[in-house]
Amino acid sequence: MNNTALITGASSGIGKELATLHAERGGDLVVVARRLDKLDELKKTLEEKFSVQVQVMAKDLTDPKAPKEIYDALKAEGIDIKVLINNAGFGGLGNFHERDREQDLAMIQLNVVALTELCHLFLPDFMARNEGRILNVSSTASLPPGGPLQSVYFATKHFVTALSYGIAGEIEESDVTITALLPGATETEFGKTSGMEETDLFSKPASARSVAEDGYKAMMDGKLHVVSGLSLSQKFLMAVMPFLPKKNVLSQVKNMQEKSK
Repeated sequence: MNNTALITGASSGIGKELATLHAERGGDLVVVARRLDKLDELKKTLEEKFSVQVQVMAKDLTDPKAPKEIYDALKAEGIDIKVLINNAGFGGLGNFHERDREQDLAMIQLNVVALTELCHLFLPDFMARNEGRILNVSSTASLPPGGPLQSVYFATKHFVTALSYGIAGEIEESDVTITALLPGATETEFGKTSGMEETDLFSKPASARSVAEDGYKAMMDGKLHVVSGLSLSQKFLMAVMPFLPKKNVLSQVKNMQEKSK
C-alpha cells in the first residue's frame, strides 16, 4: 500500500473528510470505526473514485484491547503506516455528578487512552524510519481552563493538546511531525451524540470538510497546531481569554453550553 494513512473515527464527519483528502492525493488508507457498513460504503466510494486501496477495520476503541489488535494486524499483513490520524472521540453534556460514570470512563478510554496507545505503538516505527506524520484531533475545548457541563470532555482534550505539544518538542530534530487540530463547533455527529446540537454554540457550525482541510494541510506542513472553525466573536474570545479571570471564563463557557430555551 502506498503512503498509507490510518484514520480512526473515519466513518463520518471530520474523519471521513480526512480520509477523502488523503485519497484525493493518491494515498492508501486503513479506516477504523465501529460501523462496518459505513466503512464499507466509504471504501467503495474512495476506491472507485480515486483508485486507491482502502482497508476496513471495524473496531471499538473504547475496548482497551483494540489499539494493539489494530497494530498487530497491520504488522502481520506487512502494511507500513506513514500517517496516523487519531480522530475518534466523543463528548457528553451534563453536570459531572449527574452523568453516567461508565460513559465518562469510556470517553476517557477513547479520547485519551486509545489515542495515547496508538501514538506509542506507531511513533517508534516512524522514528526508526525518520518519516511520518501524526494528526491528533483535539478541540478548542482544550483552550479554556475547564468546561462546565462537559468537564470530562474538556479535560480529555486538554490532555490531547498537551500530549501533542510534548511529543513535538521531543522529536523536533527528526523528520517526524505531530500536529494538534483544534476545531470549534463542527457539523458532525458529535453535536447530536453529545447533546450539543441544541446549544447556541452549535447554531452555526463549521463544515467538516473545511476543518479537515485545515487539519490535513497543517499536518503535511508539519505545524504544531491549527485552530479551525471559529467565528470572529469566538476568535476574539479565545484571544482575550488568557487575560480574563478564570471564573468569568468558566461562566461564559457554561452559558455557551446550556441548551437553548
